[in-house]
Amino acid sequence: MTACTPPSPTTGHGNDAGREKDGTNADPPSRDRGESGASGASGASGEYAYDSRGGGPGGSTGGDEPPAPGCVITADGAYAARLALDGESWFPERWTLDGHEPYAVPLPGNQPEEPGTEVLPMTDGRVLIHRVAGDLHLFSLLYPTGPGTGELPLGAVECADPTTRMRLLPPSPCGERAYALALSRTATAVWLVAGGTFGPELVAQLPGRCSGGVWLDATGRLLALDQESGGRTKSVAVDLEQGGAVSPLLQIADDSNDRVLLADPDSGLLLIRSDAPSPGHDRLGWGVLGSTLPVRFPECLRVPEGHRVTPFAIQPGQILTPESCAVALRVDGPRGSWVGVWRPAARRVLHLPAPDGWLTGAGLWSREGVLQLPYATGVVRCGVARVGVPWVEEPEEGPEESPSREGAGPSGTGTSGAAPSAAVPVDAPPVDTPPVDAPAVDAQSASAPPVGAEPSVPVVARPVPLQQAPLEGRVPEEVAVG
Repeated sequence: MTACTPPSPTTGHGNDAGREKDGTNADPPSRDRGESGASGASGASGEYAYDSRGGGPGGSTGGDEPPAPGCVITADGAYAARLALDGESWFPERWTLDGHEPYAVPLPGNQPEEPGTEVLPMTDGRVLIHRVAGDLHLFSLLYPTGPGTGELPLGAVECADPTTRMRLLPPSPCGERAYALALSRTATAVWLVAGGTFGPELVAQLPGRCSGGVWLDATGRLLALDQESGGRTKSVAVDLEQGGAVSPLLQIADDSNDRVLLADPDSGLLLIRSDAPSPGHDRLGWGVLGSTLPVRFPECLRVPEGHRVTPFAIQPGQILTPESCAVALRVDGPRGSWVGVWRPAARRVLHLPAPDGWLTGAGLWSREGVLQLPYATGVVRCGVARVGVPWVEEPEEGPEESPSREGAGPSGTGTSGAAPSAAVPVDAPPVDTPPVDAPAVDAQSASAPPVGAEPSVPVVARPVPLQQAPLEGRVPEEVAVG
């Protein structure tokens, strides 16, 4: 794979007004260009998986990659981007989320986009777009320029092997850089495709095929990847500032498949998927980055056959208290997709009906614990539903409820056997949260500096590998693996 030099900047629709550094001042357009792949109130809008070229609507999920969300949101929650639909034509769309009301800005080019095109928002208001033309993967930054769309080409990565897949990684925590993962038959490469000096730059190479892609720190230095080797998958940490140095991260048992799904730098909370406690069947569990505490697999996170649970957002700001972090879950089943919320300190999952037109799998938490879910319908083209979660006091003792084996859905029983809870308005009285005993975490190994510390340089936590521990002798409601 080789990088190609970017051409000179261009603008779409014949608009040569030049590049706008920050598109945040552009007014929302008055022209309605239609809604993204999900019309009406079915809630299926934007549900798509990566295709064989690397991502976007219309493909099928390959391997163990989770379903792609309906839109991509920056780490700070200021912007989102998605591929929207106008009739039969796809075009990029940027959402501004940090104002009084969200609004969308369409960013169409000179011609419709291919269904497999990927988009990713940057914190300066521009949108990175990844297009495929033959063996070239082309990257550009889009920005509004009055009536048209400006485009700044960043260059291309040439993949001579037709079997190589390339896809964008989730937005970097810093918001100023963007990375892509290129998967060939025997190796995986990490490319810096935006924010570099001279176009796409190769920053890391790993043997074997890698999936996933989770940021472990607040600076975008440490990246967790799920590396396949010898027929098994283990999570490793890649240091992008040390030439792609690789260190073990999640290795529970020699014959288990262990993947990191989500991480929160503030608390160190990790959400994982592994078949270690139930060989042949994946279980959802949690652990703490930078701690020697064991990984736990709560019984309430088990799902009936034919269902899948994927975490997509963790509440930020819970410094050194991972058990109190709220986690949003995407639940997929025969009856559709809906939202689950859970905390490690809880013994059950609360099931919430998703808003009509939810951009499935997309959302974020505020520090105050309000869940924000983007949606688009035939009436509202750009909306965010804000949901306060009705947390319930948990008993101090007693076994955890077993999951229901019956079909689950937004109007039926959920994965824990409980009926979906109604959404609580954000202006409702606050719900008291029961105190939890924060786990003992060494401040020097945690993902945030001690309270009161003022480091002159960013503190980067080195991941502590979650090593093998016996599976016997554990309490039935919570299997602990270390």
